[in-house]
Amino acid sequence: MKSLIEIRRDLHQIPELGFQEFKTQAYLLSAIKTFPQDRVSIKKWKTGLLVKVHGLNPSKTIGYRTDIDGLPIPEETGLDFSSSHEAKMHACGHDFHMTIALGVLSHFINNPINDDLVFVFQPAEEGPGGAEPMLKSDEMQEWMPNLIFALHIAPEYPVGTIALKEGLLFANTSELFIDLKGKGGHAAYPHQTNDMIIAACTLVNQLQTVISRNIDPLDSAVITIGKITGGTVQNIIAEKARLEGTIRTLSPEAMKRVKHRIEALVSGIETGYECEAVIDYGSMYHQVYNTESVTREFIDYIRNKTDVTVVECREAMTGEDFGYMLKEVPGLMFWLGVDSPFGLHHAKLNPDERAIDVAIKVMTSFISYKGN
Repeated sequence: MKSLIEIRRDLHQIPELGFQEFKTQAYLLSAIKTFPQDRVSIKKWKTGLLVKVHGLNPSKTIGYRTDIDGLPIPEETGLDFSSSHEAKMHACGHDFHMTIALGVLSHFINNPINDDLVFVFQPAEEGPGGAEPMLKSDEMQEWMPNLIFALHIAPEYPVGTIALKEGLLFANTSELFIDLKGKGGHAAYPHQTNDMIIAACTLVNQLQTVISRNIDPLDSAVITIGKITGGTVQNIIAEKARLEGTIRTLSPEAMKRVKHRIEALVSGIETGYECEAVIDYGSMYHQVYNTESVTREFIDYIRNKTDVTVVECREAMTGEDFGYMLKEVPGLMFWLGVDSPFGLHHAKLNPDERAIDVAIKVMTSFISYKGN
């Protein structure tokens, strides 16, 4: 087996989008097959993998999940091992996540514990969402864990630090796409048209009132419109416009309220601008909610049994489809400090590779404690 740093750099060079992770799946399989195979079983699920390590005297199954996809971002790090896939990058640290999972897997193959372990190499976390369908698959249902763990890199924390909290860690999220269709025409005759640029601008302004006037001030939610497209040239009134954005809330109930209000506003735009509108919520992710008892046990254990620094952080408006797994299985996710000046989804993100060993130490120690 190559060193973990070599593996991470290999994976960094082959980022693939959701459900297109064919090279990644093949690379992971090749790496796993270099391990002793006498206690290992492997299943494919679409472009992902499930790897079971059979315990010595199992009474339960402990799961460890990693995501494996990349993002449609042209890399600007200048690294010698930069992405070889045009306009794609591991800009969210999934190359780190996979490498850590392989390191933990290798440890337990060579240092068996009593309980069974299942390593979940999940595709499509960035979209359209792989966790929910993978969780429901026959393959994972057969190997369903009783506990499950995951991590996510955190550029803002130093190496040697992890951060987490009991309960809500990541928000409920939903994509938002709104297509408007009216009547285009010559710029000199606006009275003969229904201008979708004007309709779109009006709708954007109206959407900004949803959070301030429809959500409890003691709750939190976000609507961001990140992209507007419409029109063809400067002297034609636009027949079509499209808004693209995201919704984030700290409760499922707030998500329902936000969507209800968006639908009401869009209906008003249809009436007021005599147009047609279609709303598409795209990928929707359930909140990441760490099981309180497991998380408190984990925090206490890491503080007392390792030299890793634990920070009890606040919840974040980030989204992660691992929330679907925690909805069904007790467990937790934590932030892993990687000390990068550039944040997640940034073209210059360059995590500190020393964090790989920190994460492996944390997970192998705690899983051994829980599984023996």
